[in-house]
Amino acid sequence: MTWRNIFPLSAAGNALAAFVFVLLTAMVAGAQALSVVPVNIFLSSGQKATSLTLANQGTSETAVQIRAYAWSQKDGDDQLTATDEVVLSPPIATLAPGATQVVRLILRRPPQGREATYRILLDQIPPPAEPGVVHVVLRLSIPIFAQPAVRAVPDVQFHLERDADKIFLVGFNSGLLHAAIRNIELTASDGRKLKPDSSASPYVLSGATRRWQIAAQDALPLTSEPLQLTAQGDTGAIDQQVRFVPAQ
Repeated sequence: MTWRNIFPLSAAGNALAAFVFVLLTAMVAGAQALSVVPVNIFLSSGQKATSLTLANQGTSETAVQIRAYAWSQKDGDDQLTATDEVVLSPPIATLAPGATQVVRLILRRPPQGREATYRILLDQIPPPAEPGVVHVVLRLSIPIFAQPAVRAVPDVQFHLERDADKIFLVGFNSGLLHAAIRNIELTASDGRKLKPDSSASPYVLSGATRRWQIAAQDALPLTSEPLQLTAQGDTGAIDQQVRFVPAQ
């Protein structure tokens, strides 16, 4: 969006736009540029430790709090629960401009039978309040996938559900490893392309169900009509028919 979308194209309007822009720029100070590598953590079978690196690419000092949570999925939604199964050191770090910090991660309990999943939340700690200044802070969420000792693969079965004026693509993962499903598209018999909400998470954890709400531009397809599903999974392309079943 540009300021021309907001203010009339006149000298007075342009002057007001410039004033507001400068005011907002002055208010938002100390915005931090915090990065982390890697953005996904994979622990192979038997691996108990790894690390990630934080970098402060901003122009001022920043502090970060780092916490670990057990990650599960219930009724199609992500659930985070505080856990002591993952130890992070240090749990709080202060980084000078241009500095880096290595955070060590230790898994205290090996996965039991299936992949264990966790998430690390990195929260930037806001600096002391300053009159007329808005500090922008970040939260980063890093997934951890710890593989079990047994051979593990994902196995996702798909179907469709309709709830009033909404359609959902539902995937149940009966495998022992998570699946990541991306670039989902459903095609109706008349050639219409239906896609899910772009903000939906791609992950279907082991033993869990994921629901993607499908956006329909016009009339919804009949529940008697199968749709063609195409997507990209970790193990390759997905191309199959999916049918409606009664909502669970």
